[in-house]
Amino acid sequence: MIEEFEAERPKMFGLAYRMLGSAAEAEDVVQDAYLRWSGAEREHIGSPGAWLAKVVTNLCLNRLTAARATRERYVGFWLPEPAPTGALGPMETAEQRDAVSMAFMLLLERLTPAERAVFVLREAFSYGYREIADALDLAEANCRQLYGRARRRVGERPRFDAPGEQRRRIVERFLAAARSGDLAGLERLLADDVIAWADGGGRVRAALRPITGREKVVRYLTGIAGRFGQAAEFTHADVNGQDAVLVRHGGEVIAIFVIEVSAETVVGLRAVFNPEKLSHLQGVAGS
Repeated sequence: MIEEFEAERPKMFGLAYRMLGSAAEAEDVVQDAYLRWSGAEREHIGSPGAWLAKVVTNLCLNRLTAARATRERYVGFWLPEPAPTGALGPMETAEQRDAVSMAFMLLLERLTPAERAVFVLREAFSYGYREIADALDLAEANCRQLYGRARRRVGERPRFDAPGEQRRRIVERFLAAARSGDLAGLERLLADDVIAWADGGGRVRAALRPITGREKVVRYLTGIAGRFGQAAEFTHADVNGQDAVLVRHGGEVIAIFVIEVSAETVVGLRAVFNPEKLSHLQGVAGS
């Protein structure tokens, strides 16, 4: 029934997003899963949640190979498509928020499709090895090996050690400086070794390589501010478990800066300008 499917929709989207790094593709996978659900014989489905998780996982595995080929031809630096934190499932702990951060999503790109599936099901959804084996049609022992290999490949998780209130205060100062055009104020917020990454995808002008160092990042932000113009609106949003600044022009989201904070400074800025990656944020309310 439709009610059973809708009850599982948030979990399916969160699973597909972690597998693919794309909100738009995750939505497509959930729609494909619905088509299969609509045509399935219900008497053969013991657990709707397990059945749908298996379908979504395998749909994602089918897409990952093509996605990797596309990313190898991507113009400039590739970043995951940003997604509202609230759409990605429970975010009750710092670990859960870190696990959908852009930095961590990039770490998942190191994994093979099978490793990524096992790792996401185990880490994000607390599946047991028997459940993972059933979802992937693999032996339990194989799943354990894949998980161990994935853990080693991912390595140390990124940690942003500023407490929530402190982080939000720094982001609010960043937002205020952006709104007022206070570049000196922005500079004071940046760590000496701050790094900025930009994703334009060849659709919008953006730096093709990471920019490192406070002075270089400030010069880059100055150039971007000039492109945005006086009519740009800056608002706060919660994206990928992180604080972010949405940039709107004429009511349309034209960029997003995901901000990484450590101690009292901004240590990383991940900017997405590619319009194809911003469509999922058009309805997000900023503050």
